[in-house]
Amino acid sequence: MTFDDILNNIGKQQFAPVYFLHGEEPYFIDRIEQAVEAQALPEAERAFNQTIVYGKDADAKSLLDVLRRYPMMSARQLVLLREAQDMKGLADLESYVSQPMPTTVLVVSYKYKKYDMRSKLGKALKDHALVFEGKKLYDNQVADWVGAYCKARRLSIDAPAAQLIGEYLGADLAKISNELDKLALNLPAGTSVNAQHVQDYIGISKEYNVYELQKALAMRDTEKVFRIARFFGANPRKNPLVVTIGSLFAYFSKVYMLHFLKNVSDAEVLKTLDLRSDWFLKEYKQAANRYSLSQTTAIIGLLHAFDLRSKGVDTDLTNTSEDALMTELFYKILHT
Repeated sequence: MTFDDILNNIGKQQFAPVYFLHGEEPYFIDRIEQAVEAQALPEAERAFNQTIVYGKDADAKSLLDVLRRYPMMSARQLVLLREAQDMKGLADLESYVSQPMPTTVLVVSYKYKKYDMRSKLGKALKDHALVFEGKKLYDNQVADWVGAYCKARRLSIDAPAAQLIGEYLGADLAKISNELDKLALNLPAGTSVNAQHVQDYIGISKEYNVYELQKALAMRDTEKVFRIARFFGANPRKNPLVVTIGSLFAYFSKVYMLHFLKNVSDAEVLKTLDLRSDWFLKEYKQAANRYSLSQTTAIIGLLHAFDLRSKGVDTDLTNTSEDALMTELFYKILHT
């Protein structure tokens, strides 16, 4: 089942006896658990029929006793096992998973890593439980996810705004969803979200951000590059150098690849570079026109060197401030 399928079934009061939610992305795990908690029991029945247990405090024998008891004046009981990755005796639940109580709904939240489905418990889960793996999104998938999230809240969002959110908030879906919920609260249904909305309601500058920095570097717009550098230097917590370098590395890596795709159709280039639209491809082509293959290769080398310097690897330069390193890096890129 997909994430949406699971939520739809929960909304229809169609519950699995056991939900085993695991994987590196906690957002999906939390959303499914929250949906079950909201739908499985009326609030008046939760005092007697809902049990929350945390993995580090859980004892398998005691938990099994809870799972096998009958609900009190209710059609079901709900047991939430949170932080299950910290439970020492988790494998001892195999006997219960193989024969779950029809009047119990068990939700196991095993976060930040995959569970080994080759184990005895894993095999029982595959046969008798609803197993869902929450997978981390790649950076290039975040903008599409932002678009889908906005659509579900009756908003649309343009490509630059979605890209801006992805660049600044990364792949932290919990953080992104919280910020997008702010937009949904403040904007009328049907609004097309743009960079100005993102600046006004989320606080990400539409002018001083990594996305605008990339465009300024692509155009070799020295004045704008150093205007952004001054803003970044004055706001280091929101614009850490290591994150900026990572974004620029991803950007110039695609510019590097584009040099080898000159006789390829735009559709194939979009697919190869994993770009969302011709709008983004146009910018990369501008960068490739202004930076030759050898220059692009040199820039990638610079980014690698400054990444090490920003982490203090070069012991002779550990006292250099992030602001100074950033200014030096941008200067060297522009004058490669």
